Amino acid sequence: MKQRILTGVVAGTGFIALLLIGGWAYIGLLLLLALIGYHEFVRMNGLTWSHPAALTGSLATIAIVWPWQFAGSQAPPLDSLMWWIMLILLVWTVITKNKTTIDHAANLLLGVLYIGFGFSAMIDVRLMDEYGLLATFLAFSCIWSSDIGAYFFGRAFGRTKLWPAISPNKTIEGSIGGIVLSLVVAALFALLAPKFISMGHALAIGAVSAIAGQMGDLIQSAYKRVRGIKDTGSLLPGHGGVLDRCDSWLIVYPILVFTGLLT
Repeated sequence: MKQRILTGVVAGTGFIALLLIGGWAYIGLLLLLALIGYHEFVRMNGLTWSHPAALTGSLATIAIVWPWQFAGSQAPPLDSLMWWIMLILLVWTVITKNKTTIDHAANLLLGVLYIGFGFSAMIDVRLMDEYGLLATFLAFSCIWSSDIGAYFFGRAFGRTKLWPAISPNKTIEGSIGGIVLSLVVAALFALLAPKFISMGHALAIGAVSAIAGQMGDLIQSAYKRVRGIKDTGSLLPGHGGVLDRCDSWLIVYPILVFTGLLT
């Protein structure tokens, strides 16, 4: 537990510092996390990071996360980019005579979408004009408060299992506690920064962040259960890998961006 707390404090402090600095400092961190997260995903699916198909997926992930406009470049059309990546991955199944299988190709493409769009949305929110920093803090605060609320409410009042086949320790009471705390934090943002966001808008973000964040956690739990592993990696002692720590972020941020709640 001490190691977990120490790692959390050090990693959290560094993350928030780079978030405050913004620009390429924050973008560089997210690009690195995306690359490490994709390599964890590759390893979960039985390939090494240096495998040509895995390298193809890594490059595709970076292409999605890369802030093209911020870097002064024209972003490639995503539909054609994803089609070419799909084709290259399928070609590898032929070149390797099915040593790289169709399942490998499908999973690698899934990882590109899951990780690439997740971290790309985080960068998009931080690069928002004027309120990018506040919007990012609001989203993360709601996600983290949901995690904290679910943990402590679950420990104190948890009786009814939420989804034992996927995550046996989570409870409905803890889930509700996480949603409530996320809504409270969102409401505080609206009260303290009314020029930034209205109460209704903030509460919508709080609700989506909590519910989608908990689903993101369950999605990663389901995947790890299928693969028979406890953690996706060992980057953060006591916390696991990037995908263990960012599972909620990867679902929440795209939903907030794609629904227009944060743009």
